[in-house]
Amino acid sequence: MKSHNNMPPQKPDIVFMGTPGLAAYILNTLLEHGCRIAAVVTSPDKPSGRGRKMRISEVKKTALEYDLKILQPENLSNPDFINDLKTISPDVQIVVAFRKLPREVWKIPPLGTFNLHASLLPNYRGAAPINRVIINGEKYTGVTTFFIDENIDTGKILMREKINIEPNETAGSLHEKIKTKGSQLVIKTLEGLVNNSLVPVEQKDMEKEFGSLKKAHKIFREDCRIDWNKSCSEIVNLVRGLSPNPGAFTELRINENPSLYVKIFEAIPEKFEHNYPVKSIITDNKTYLKIATPDGAVNIKKLQLPGKRRITAEEFLRGYDISK
Repeated sequence: MKSHNNMPPQKPDIVFMGTPGLAAYILNTLLEHGCRIAAVVTSPDKPSGRGRKMRISEVKKTALEYDLKILQPENLSNPDFINDLKTISPDVQIVVAFRKLPREVWKIPPLGTFNLHASLLPNYRGAAPINRVIINGEKYTGVTTFFIDENIDTGKILMREKINIEPNETAGSLHEKIKTKGSQLVIKTLEGLVNNSLVPVEQKDMEKEFGSLKKAHKIFREDCRIDWNKSCSEIVNLVRGLSPNPGAFTELRINENPSLYVKIFEAIPEKFEHNYPVKSIITDNKTYLKIATPDGAVNIKKLQLPGKRRITAEEFLRGYDISK
């Protein structure tokens, strides 16, 4: 629905851009809310697994369910793709977990192109804000909507909502909170743009509330390796921040066997003075499995051996004699 006299439409035509489950959930919320989705832009289908079967994105699955127009450009600067968008002529574009957009794409809609980011910007710009806030032991985070500009995660802020991080929060449980709060914030932002009631704020004007800004760098394999020379709390924060995916890991050598790469998904920090060498195993061989750190121990609750299912420490101890 196009408006006249430069008045924003009450039901704007939306182009939605995104790929993973978080984006699909928010697309679904918009549709349930009665929003008009003119088209969906998502990543191309990719061959996956041993059979090289084509895998479609979560956002495409949702778009197919609702019979929406789907665009899957390899290259976002492709003139054909840009012409398609101009023909659709959206009032606004909403981006959730997608690629960096070229200027000629984000400049198209009159109400602008806005993104949802899973942190309180300007803090934790980058690819892995959900993991990084937990790894760094933060007590709160949030969700932010902002206008897209030339750089990544730097545009003017539209709205923000704070989310508390519980002491035993994992990346998985925080992701669920962010889905719920994020979808509500996207709806509120959309309404604010339509009503012309939002005042965009420069991110630099908000930097002082954080002291120094932290980055949410992408998680690589080496980031997941546990360093037992760190404090028990730092190690458990890493475990929580990488659970359920991709998982914090360590090498475990049992007796004369070759070392195993073990993933740890749940653990408790226990601070106490001791004389155990760092990395040594403290166990009664039945009910508990702890690993010594400089300031105490990490009490492992759930772990996974290569190619096996996740098990409790008790199940692990029933299968392995680590008394030596």
